[in-house]
Amino acid sequence: MIAALVALSAGGGLFASEALRHYRQRQQESRLIDRALLGPRAGNPGDTPAEPQEDAWTLLLHTLAALGRRFETGRLGRALITPEDRLLLGQINRNTGQGRAMFLGLRLALAMAVPLPVMLWLAPSGFSAFVVLLGAAAFGLIAPKLVLGSLAKRLRKRADDELPLLVDLLRLLQGVGFSVDQSLQMVADRFQEAMPLMSREVGDANALYLRGRTRMQSLHRLCEFDNDGLKSLVQILVQVHEHGGAVQEPLRQFGDRLREQRKLHMKELSGKLSVKMTVVMMLTLIPALMLVLAGPAAISLITTMTKLGGH
Repeated sequence: MIAALVALSAGGGLFASEALRHYRQRQQESRLIDRALLGPRAGNPGDTPAEPQEDAWTLLLHTLAALGRRFETGRLGRALITPEDRLLLGQINRNTGQGRAMFLGLRLALAMAVPLPVMLWLAPSGFSAFVVLLGAAAFGLIAPKLVLGSLAKRLRKRADDELPLLVDLLRLLQGVGFSVDQSLQMVADRFQEAMPLMSREVGDANALYLRGRTRMQSLHRLCEFDNDGLKSLVQILVQVHEHGGAVQEPLRQFGDRLREQRKLHMKELSGKLSVKMTVVMMLTLIPALMLVLAGPAAISLITTMTKLGGH
């Protein structure tokens, strides 16, 4: 088992070194092409800026991406990158070829790297060694997905918190005479501190729209947060953009509905909290209350029984 782990680690090291060699070769070829395009003066060392030193982190990322690209198109890649993983990658704005390759490469690298220290630390034998090996490899495969789900959940929570302010700002800007495009541009340019996530997403949508995408295509990323409010807001903006009309009144009604939904959600949370506090009170408050109320009676009863026993 240890020999298999060593062979697996050696194979991973050989693949990493091969990917690093290919990366450096591509970098050298791109530098040669750039110098050839710049002309004869590019060969003069004093006329070209110094190349930045490649740090270990950049090389690690490129190695993981190369590992992921090697297996992404095969059965293993399709099994490890499910539609759910693509949705989570889309929610953190990493559903690209590079992002998927790095995610797959990280899962494979951890599946190969985690078992070796675990086996050396626990030193199991027999069938338990096989179970520990499978468990460590499974943990290496699952851990990146758990971290990815946690990041996506945090971004969904931020998007849900910033949505009411986004609706109010759009309604306010529409009230002062801005168009839909001008309102979205203003949100992206002037409200980074108040809405860091929504302003960034709206700015990316504006950039896609300027490059020729339709308004629906540019705002599609907001629908990937799996938030019904954001999907409804995108539908309102797309309908107004395509068919025209006043958007201030629909935004006001939509904002009122969002506030009502948030109030109902807070009531639901408070109801669940009261149920949880009942268990806490039963475990902490009732024993203390029984001691306070029944303690003196129990002490007097014990004292009386002691006196009667003495006589």
